[in-house]
Amino acid sequence: MSSHEHGMGSEKEDCVDYIERIVYLIDNELDQADCAVVEMHLRECGPCLERYDLQRAVKQLVARSCSEHAPESLRDRVRLQLREVTVQITEGNA
Repeated sequence: MSSHEHGMGSEKEDCVDYIERIVYLIDNELDQADCAVVEMHLRECGPCLERYDLQRAVKQLVARSCSEHAPESLRDRVRLQLREVTVQITEGNA
């Protein structure tokens, strides 16, 4: 096994350089030449590929979660509870 597979030596330092670039790749914020460089690194580096997959999965999960809306009945219940808490606090201070 090479030192790169164990994350030792200068290869580990090289991987640090790719962490931010991986995020930019996921967000489609790299030019074509940089995409090719990062993608080549990902093909050769298992730990960075795992990080890429994890970050991509988290980003997709967050995007899916943020696009959902709470049902109106839930919103009404939350508003009611907030009003009740406000009334209790106001009455407690009187």
